[in-house]
Amino acid sequence: MSQAFVDLRSDTVTRPTAAMREAMLAAPLGDDVFGDDPAVNALQEKIAGLLGFEAALFVPTGTQSNLCAILSHCQRGDEYIVGQMAHCYRWEGGGAAVFGSVQPQPLNHHSDGTLALSEIEASIKPDDAHFARTRLLALENTLGGKLLPFDYVQQATALAKKHGLNRHLDGARLFNAAVAQAAQTGSNALAEAKRIAGCFDSVSVCFSKGLGAPVGSALCGSREFIARAHRIRKMAGGGMRQAGMLAAAASHALDHHVGRLAQDHALARQLADGLAGIEGLQVEAPQTNIVFVDLTGAAREQSAALLKHLAGRDIQATGLYRLRFVTHLDVDADGVDRAVAAIREFFQR
Repeated sequence: MSQAFVDLRSDTVTRPTAAMREAMLAAPLGDDVFGDDPAVNALQEKIAGLLGFEAALFVPTGTQSNLCAILSHCQRGDEYIVGQMAHCYRWEGGGAAVFGSVQPQPLNHHSDGTLALSEIEASIKPDDAHFARTRLLALENTLGGKLLPFDYVQQATALAKKHGLNRHLDGARLFNAAVAQAAQTGSNALAEAKRIAGCFDSVSVCFSKGLGAPVGSALCGSREFIARAHRIRKMAGGGMRQAGMLAAAASHALDHHVGRLAQDHALARQLADGLAGIEGLQVEAPQTNIVFVDLTGAAREQSAALLKHLAGRDIQATGLYRLRFVTHLDVDADGVDRAVAAIREFFQR
């Protein structure tokens, strides 16, 4: 059934399904700060096992998960190599630098979201007192909805390991990446998620995006690494008490919502196809659930007017730096058709 309101701003706006709410109500509870919330412990064991790690840590947000990861890999005066458009560099308030005195070394992305291997290698600083110590390579998959090619992920992480760097993956939408990669390989999404994660020393996974949980992310790594991250989570105010209701939602999402991400990807393609051929719009073909649209020519300055037009028809999108439309479990085919019709109406005026 179509929603009266079509919210394409982000897959973070999803609401728990009825089945997820039931799982939350049924969750056994304890005090997670004391380590005795059974639902949290079960989730941490589940996600660590799914991705091939020794341990995991449930945290409130993906931003905190990335912060805990970077500060667990790096010390004051260290440096991490990262992409200019990576979330843990551009969209997280500079947390690693502000709270940990860890310097980012941002690099430009290629059009496919990758960082040039030669630039990664050239950015690794010599062991000299003049330089911050390069300790970490941070990648993101998906990045702006783009799937990083798996052979590239292998090459980049192997390069980092060769130079003694730790490797962190911001996998906020790791399962979107895994579903898209599984479509290429003929494998299954869980196997592909584990294959991607196996290239890294730590992985952050978000449950509150396409997986549809209301809150929460997990950071995965070795037991020693997670012990360090646990201490940082406490300092950052991320120690929650009866968090089992939230963990149960995340666990339900892992059990029931991974495969359905393919539907979101199909809806994104439906949206992109529906917008094709509109004069003044340049649509980037989506690889997963995010569609970016650029206004061109005479329409270049009309993004605010377009967003206002859509809002007047109970459709929301974002235009922070480009127009962005994100499909998710609270958007259906009728909602996408409504968005396409409203956008076409705007450009036919």
